[in-house]
Amino acid sequence: MTGRTPVLSVRGLSVRFLMPGGRGVAAVTDAHFDVAGGECLALIGESGCGKSVLASALLGLLPGNAQTAGAALLGDLDLLAADERTLARTVRGRLVGLVPQSPAAHLTPVRTIRSQLEETVAELTGVRGRTALRAAAEKAAARAAFPADHLDRHPHELSGGLAQRAATALALVGDAPLLLADEPTTGLDRDLVDRIVDELRRHVDTAHDVDKAHSADDADDADNAGNTADHRDRALLMITHDLAAAERVADRIAVMYAGRIVELTRAADFFGAPGPRHPYSRGLLDALPDRAFTPIPGLPPELGALPGGCAFAARCDRASDACAVQPPLTGTAACHHPHAALTEAADRA
Repeated sequence: MTGRTPVLSVRGLSVRFLMPGGRGVAAVTDAHFDVAGGECLALIGESGCGKSVLASALLGLLPGNAQTAGAALLGDLDLLAADERTLARTVRGRLVGLVPQSPAAHLTPVRTIRSQLEETVAELTGVRGRTALRAAAEKAAARAAFPADHLDRHPHELSGGLAQRAATALALVGDAPLLLADEPTTGLDRDLVDRIVDELRRHVDTAHDVDKAHSADDADDADNAGNTADHRDRALLMITHDLAAAERVADRIAVMYAGRIVELTRAADFFGAPGPRHPYSRGLLDALPDRAFTPIPGLPPELGALPGGCAFAARCDRASDACAVQPPLTGTAACHHPHAALTEAADRA
């Protein structure tokens, strides 16, 4: 889409949980996508569709009964094949910054937010000295709209929204090439939602602008300019239920249903004309209060008992006998009966 080297390239990522009695739960199945430098990809879908499991797989945070397949390349590093030492010392915080879905579980309960920020700043940026660390921690807090007068509080003294902002501040400290935000707007009011997602987007755009400036300065040295781009590019993978937040900051939208990505398209086409092509994606938009406010009928299938064909067929008014076969992702949608799309819009995606 952008003509830039992907920061993250996911190919055939699958996650299966082995349950007692030999039963398997296919939480993520054959996910393929790239996130380019300077780009935000928003991954959306109903609760339980596998979005957060995919995020956990990228960081090696799955439980012991999980089996993964495929590849997730961050530069030359395959995140799915990396050992725990590499993930802990090289990836988490440094190469991938995480805004967790449950911030309270990721904050140390017996330490203040200030001490956690100062420790993270010292570890990831090399800043030293009491005064310098204090100033850097306060600057990091401000990026996430975390109030300075709450820095000396412990996590249990914070509201859910403040805990979310504290976790966001910690995730931004390392200026990682990939920022992975799992429901980053949980517990926030609308004004704060806009401010937080704008800051997440700024994390990507600032690096992109710096890269363009350096590329112009180094125009006579093509090899050096290429290395600069690889080093400075950042990307954002945002997992969210908040479609308004996704529309505000995303370049592309990936829609997940029952563990599969069923649509991958430009955000402008998804939220505008011609609109989503997959019937499930259309249903998500039509369910919004500012649109048709029409719920999608039925319930998603159990991930441990998925049908052999299209998992959405039982809820879809466009389903036919052809849907007994799993549809491939063709163009922008994995559907045997997609909604019509403008040719030029489909070509751009």
